[in-house]
Amino acid sequence: MDALRARIWEARASLALAVLAAALLLSFAGEGGGWLVVLTATAVVVVLAAGFWFLQQRGVLRWLALALVVAVPVAVLVLFVVEGLLWVALLAAALLAAAVLAARTALRPDRSAWELPVVDAAAPLRPFVVMNPRSGGGKVTRFGLQEKAEAMGAEVALLDRPHVDVQQLARDALARGADLLGVAGGDGTQALVAQVAADADVPFLVISAGTRNHFALDLGLDREDPARCLDALRDGVEARIDLGEINGRPFVNNASFGAYAEIVDDPAYRDDKRGTTLATLPDLLGGRRGAHLVADADGVVVDGPQALLVSNDPYEASDLAGMGRRSRLDRGVLGVVAVRVGSARQAVGLLQGAHRRGLLRLEAREVVVSSPEPAVPVGIDGESVHLSTPVHCTVRPLALRVRLPRDRPGIRPPRGRLDWASLWRLALGRPPASTPARGGPEQRAPLSAGASVPPSGDRP
Repeated sequence: MDALRARIWEARASLALAVLAAALLLSFAGEGGGWLVVLTATAVVVVLAAGFWFLQQRGVLRWLALALVVAVPVAVLVLFVVEGLLWVALLAAALLAAAVLAARTALRPDRSAWELPVVDAAAPLRPFVVMNPRSGGGKVTRFGLQEKAEAMGAEVALLDRPHVDVQQLARDALARGADLLGVAGGDGTQALVAQVAADADVPFLVISAGTRNHFALDLGLDREDPARCLDALRDGVEARIDLGEINGRPFVNNASFGAYAEIVDDPAYRDDKRGTTLATLPDLLGGRRGAHLVADADGVVVDGPQALLVSNDPYEASDLAGMGRRSRLDRGVLGVVAVRVGSARQAVGLLQGAHRRGLLRLEAREVVVSSPEPAVPVGIDGESVHLSTPVHCTVRPLALRVRLPRDRPGIRPPRGRLDWASLWRLALGRPPASTPARGGPEQRAPLSAGASVPPSGDRP
């Protein structure tokens, strides 16, 4: 009850700070204060629209859009300086930032919604660990991971030559009596060995030696010091989590279709990421390039998304596409995010949160992606591959036993989704709706008029 009371007061503080920011602008700006507020809001819309045009257009139009992105904020700043209101604007911005922070804190999910249940686990007798010495810029060598793992009794196999079948290495280790499989490498390698561990129902150890370590992040592991992950070999706990599969291939994070997959698939991307992205986006956003996709997520049909993300458990909904963090990895569902933006107006409305037209978020047990093309590029845990269509994405609930060190940073609590209606209800003393339980439906929003979104009661 005390926690709810604290959240109620946080919601009230957020609303009070927002009102105070608006009152500050209006009171110090005098009779023209209202126009300054409207002008600032208009400038934000113009900058967002110009940013979309910069991505969508080519040649002169693209550079004119970039000029607007730079010139409009400068012009507004100069206007506030001329009017002697710069300090007022900065203070109001600080108050609004504090209001947003208080709102997200008040609307954060309950602790039970994001904690991963664990049980005590006995130390393995014959652990086997695959290590990629090139991963993460050489973290295996820099942190002495091979030597430390071997000192703890682990057998280590280095991926020091190309085209090594890591799954066969893991199967051979199991045949020799290994009772734990681990990986120090990127998420793609993690997924391949995780599938072998899940099939054999043996514990799996994640060592955060990759570049980004998204999987390790969502498990609450230390990404700065991968050697700490090895503590699980001596003093560990165990959790059951889900494992995604796409056309029989495993993934621990996500599979992306559409714009991102098309860009990464371009041979020029490796040498010039920024230039390739800017050169490719106009055709992708205009529908002149890329395979036409149709996704069926448990009966919800999405026709022609520009970008489609299927994740092993849903990402948080606290940002535009919810692609930052997963608070739970044991809900037994796939997360689906589909985006289609056809105009600057739609992009502005989506980015500002005025509406969700153009964005679809949902959960499903199975997602089938079809296309007239015989094969489409797919980004699987950051690696680009081509898969035959239709592409089948499924989830294996609680298939993977992960071994975690008892002492670890832990999973960062998810941020609350900024929803002013929910915040207002909380400020009035009514508790917000609880986060969906494992396997429960997530709130959905229409991608377009043509997207079929049945009522929740009609879902399989």
